[in-house]
Amino acid sequence: MRPANPAQELKMIDLFAGAGGLSEGLTQAGFSCVYANELVNRYAETYRLNHPHTTVDNSDIRSLDAKSVRNLLGVERGELALIAGGPPCQGYSINAPTRSTEDERNHLFKEFLRFVDEFFPRAVLIENVPGLVSFEGGQTLQSILSSLADRGYKADVKILYAPHFGVPQTRWRTIIVGLRDHSQCLEDAFPTPLYNAPIRVNFTSNFEGRNIVSMPTNIELQAHVSVKDALDDLPVLKNGESGPKTKEYRMQPQNDFQRLMRLNSTQVTNHESARLGNVNLERLKFIPPGGNWTNIPTELLPKGMQRARRSDHTKRYGRVSPDGLASTILTKCDPHWGAYIHYNQDRIFTVREAARIQTFPDSFTFLGSRVEQYEQVGNAVPPLLANAIGRSLSNILSGFSEIRKQA
Repeated sequence: MRPANPAQELKMIDLFAGAGGLSEGLTQAGFSCVYANELVNRYAETYRLNHPHTTVDNSDIRSLDAKSVRNLLGVERGELALIAGGPPCQGYSINAPTRSTEDERNHLFKEFLRFVDEFFPRAVLIENVPGLVSFEGGQTLQSILSSLADRGYKADVKILYAPHFGVPQTRWRTIIVGLRDHSQCLEDAFPTPLYNAPIRVNFTSNFEGRNIVSMPTNIELQAHVSVKDALDDLPVLKNGESGPKTKEYRMQPQNDFQRLMRLNSTQVTNHESARLGNVNLERLKFIPPGGNWTNIPTELLPKGMQRARRSDHTKRYGRVSPDGLASTILTKCDPHWGAYIHYNQDRIFTVREAARIQTFPDSFTFLGSRVEQYEQVGNAVPPLLANAIGRSLSNILSGFSEIRKQA
């Protein structure tokens, strides 16, 4: 996972960077992140530990002078290859229901645009949830695209499915790309699926009369990476077991995914089992791989779920199928939230297992309490998805897309 053109450094900055999932994947694709801004101190500490060559700033972005940041970095206006980030966008729409100064969301995307104005990068990358497409009837998304167009960027949007790029979980992301050079093909800035995977669209996928979900066009793609493919080489743990901070792998890597995750890593960190109470352990006994709360005897269910229809909450108390995809990794692996029970061990996923499912390499260490670590993992962009986007952008910014067309 090296740059398309190692001789050409593609400098970028990452705003609203979190623990660094987006930067991790873009760096793997050949970008060099010179600056990252993240307000939450613990997230910034994790980012700094794993990206020691990046200037990491955990100031409130609203207090920053973008020109001062650019001068600090020694970057000329127009020199930067990319500004990337996941700014909250929901308050940006001209039709947003709340437009008071107290609604912080009304400011944060404008702060992102402030940096775009100052740096004037060759490309802009914005990631968000699929719900952005339908928010305010599409007005928010249209406002974002129009704002980029007003600044000289040709911009478009697609919804990408993480399993199409080797991520073993049902995660969707809305991706907006803007290019300053209008001679470049914007379609080439979005990656094409590399894997087939089971798919179910449960959100608005149409924008301005077109379907913006990126789908495979090649029926001969390799099969998706399964949960077992992702996790089976990690150490076995009992419920509540911590053990040493670093642990030996259970076996040699069994597939390409495990080999990729283990690059530059000889031991496992962040792999400790949270303790489930006795009543939850009793419930787990009845849940087979691929099963959920409906397999639990009624008398053992929480009171609220005893009254639920069996067609509701199908992910709650879910034990993942080893050959399937995991549920979207959220900010905690609580069995009451979703399918976070290990396929053959009676416990929930560890932070490392959640990180594997998010495709963080094992060399990536998460700091803070276990609660904070789960939050950092769940709020991140999967690095393999970011890597796929990064490689497409790297090819364009390095001139490779034009070369392919002329060949």
